[in-house]
Amino acid sequence: MILVTGATGNVGRNVVRQLLDAGEKVRAITRDPVRAGLPEDVEVLPGDLTRPETLPAALRGVDRAFLFPVFGSLGDFLRIGAESGLRHVVLLSSYAVAMPEPGWIGEQHIACEQAVQDSGLAWTFVRPGAFMTNDLNWAPQIRHGDVVRTPYGNAAMAPIDERDIAAVAVRSLLDEHAGRSHVLTGPQSLTQAERVRIIGEAIGRPLRLEEQPREEAREQLVRHMPAPGADFLLDALAAAVGREAEVLPTVAEVTGRPAHTYEEWAARHAGDFRGAPA
Repeated sequence: MILVTGATGNVGRNVVRQLLDAGEKVRAITRDPVRAGLPEDVEVLPGDLTRPETLPAALRGVDRAFLFPVFGSLGDFLRIGAESGLRHVVLLSSYAVAMPEPGWIGEQHIACEQAVQDSGLAWTFVRPGAFMTNDLNWAPQIRHGDVVRTPYGNAAMAPIDERDIAAVAVRSLLDEHAGRSHVLTGPQSLTQAERVRIIGEAIGRPLRLEEQPREEAREQLVRHMPAPGADFLLDALAAAVGREAEVLPTVAEVTGRPAHTYEEWAARHAGDFRGAPA
């Protein structure tokens, strides 16, 4: 039995689907099983990494787990898992861990990785860079106009499709890549302005990027994350202006197929950017 935490998230849903496609027995925990919308073949239990009392039932009979990084709240899961027979954990970590200056976000993920290592369980770390799915944050602007306002439009990244992150995690679970750290990027270095253009092509409407002042962007970010996290993201964008992003072959090496391109991702999500028909 494989347990998936964070099963209703962008990566977790794909992990669940791909494990089922591989013929595995899958259990998922979520705060609200009724509204989870997971496939009927999944055993869905109420559970929360911040509520240790929910974890013994979730971990009973589980030998492998995909672990979502709830900062500061992995200890009970790892302890109860070790007591229950869990033997291998695949942790969703971050590319920031491997950066020379990991910043606040990297430090949080380093602490998660250290907790997993200290547990004595076999582990694999999956360290993706920027998620393509983060660009869905532009959808409200695109549904209401032809301009995307965001800072550092010429900052280049190599964003990765959530399906590819899941695919590497699934291979790590099935092949038990114990002691390995997979650093992931997408297959293309693209500026934010280039990604806006590609989304426009996918929806059949020309779009353009308008530079947003840093402080305005920061005010928006701190509504959803701690200020040090917002500053780290903005500093990383600033440092990426005028530079090619690193592109790694890890997805192809682990899965045996090429990573999805941004064009493929944008076409798949065109409906999210168009919104409901008038």
